[in-house]
Amino acid sequence: MQNPYGHALQQCFGRWIWLTVRVLSSSEHEEPPQQMYIRYQAGVPNHRGIFPGVFGLANILAREGKLSDAEWAAWRSGNDWFNAAYPDPAASNPDVYNPQVNPSAAAWFKDTATHLLERVEPYLELLARHGVEVVRLASVDPGRIIYEDTVQIVVVPHESPS
Repeated sequence: MQNPYGHALQQCFGRWIWLTVRVLSSSEHEEPPQQMYIRYQAGVPNHRGIFPGVFGLANILAREGKLSDAEWAAWRSGNDWFNAAYPDPAASNPDVYNPQVNPSAAAWFKDTATHLLERVEPYLELLARHGVEVVRLASVDPGRIIYEDTVQIVVVPHESPS
């Protein structure tokens, strides 16, 4: 086995010093950090067994007329901003959310999409005011990716072992 340590003479602040350095083998190099994915969804499944995401939950409240005028304005403004801020997966793949093709498809933010994640908080506050339970999920492997862009993925969750 080779000695992994070596020596180097280096100038530091005008003085020469001896350094002992350790050369890492390829198996000792740190792995780059894995992409993390974030999802906010209902804490309980709906009647179809699906856990709607944060936007779907807020849209239900709006559609059912449960929002005050101020809440409706904030929800509408938020949805308009998000619609302009990133691509709609269904625009490039109409089957991505098709319940016959991908019945449990779910969108996840990439953790690098901080400009989007920062703007989720008003939705969480709105849902909390209306007693809607929301959970935050984080995963490096949330499922089989059926759509991806720079800020999000849509996945079909992995089958849970029976």
